[in-house]
Amino acid sequence: MLKIDGSFGEGGGQILRSTISLSVLLQKPVEIYNIRLNRPKSGLRAQHIHTIKILADIFNAKIENLSLGSQFLRFIPNTADKYCEDNNSKAIKVDIGTAGSISMVLQALIPSIALSKKFIDIQIIGGTDVRMSPTIDYLRYVVSEAYKIIGINFTIDVLRRGYYPKGGGIVNAKIFPCKNLDLIDLIDNKRIDPKIIGICSNLPRHVLDRQISSAILTLERNELICNSCVASIENAISPGTSILVYSKSDFGPYIGGDSIGEINKSAEYVGKEAATKFLKNYNKKVCIDQYLADMLVIPASLANGRSRYLIGEVTEHLRTNLYVVSKIVGCKYSIVSHGENYIVNIEGNPCLNN
Repeated sequence: MLKIDGSFGEGGGQILRSTISLSVLLQKPVEIYNIRLNRPKSGLRAQHIHTIKILADIFNAKIENLSLGSQFLRFIPNTADKYCEDNNSKAIKVDIGTAGSISMVLQALIPSIALSKKFIDIQIIGGTDVRMSPTIDYLRYVVSEAYKIIGINFTIDVLRRGYYPKGGGIVNAKIFPCKNLDLIDLIDNKRIDPKIIGICSNLPRHVLDRQISSAILTLERNELICNSCVASIENAISPGTSILVYSKSDFGPYIGGDSIGEINKSAEYVGKEAATKFLKNYNKKVCIDQYLADMLVIPASLANGRSRYLIGEVTEHLRTNLYVVSKIVGCKYSIVSHGENYIVNIEGNPCLNN
């Protein structure tokens, strides 16, 4: 049984998500200990438990010690499931029960389901726009476009927004089988004008207008014009806002900056924060932002050949994910300086085809 230290490096939930995802894909039993050991609320949280339960159900896996706050977990896939043709399509409904991040759950499910050549139609109830997590729009408009070029396809339909502390957001997602996993080659940046998507629920319209205006002003001060702006008043059971500033094309770049409204956080600051996050990557002329860089590691590690992508910042999240994934998959990786930026190189081990 493969043993993974959940406190290694960044020591967060990404280690758990990557390890479980690869466990089901490679049919390797894993033991994870010291789960989120150094976090204020250590151990498993509600969103982690639901993610693991979903994957265990889909892949007929056995789980040991799955409970709230647990710092130790064993996940044992059913090795016969990989060849079970009758279990390749499911419809699932999951209620996280809190404002736990729907985006984080999907971040683990998407590569696991797609690369196992299964189809899932899933409805998840929880948080769509919450702290310490990418917003659901970031997944819908940035991650989905980047995944599409390597053969991973999914759709997201937001039926209701969910904010802290009540949650209650409803998201329908469809994850499709990956027919062919392509390499990533995103080095040459194209300057694509930014787009803005602003969301507001159970608050006056001027809150939404002010955060969008602030984002536009921040972009204009950096000599950028936004010609595509969507402002949407959406249903939710509690008040909240979010905004996404992003740039994408069929061949990159895939960069985004998001922000959510909070108590004592002005609408102007929300808009400025999202635009500033976006500009941090846009001004460095990179192809991939620092959040997406993490999410590309698993598919790149399993592709047949070398993938590479240009980033502006090497986060501890990325270093940790590269190390953990390489230990499980057996891929090789390097991070090479490229002027003021960096190129991530991953030599995949196409073991899914073995």
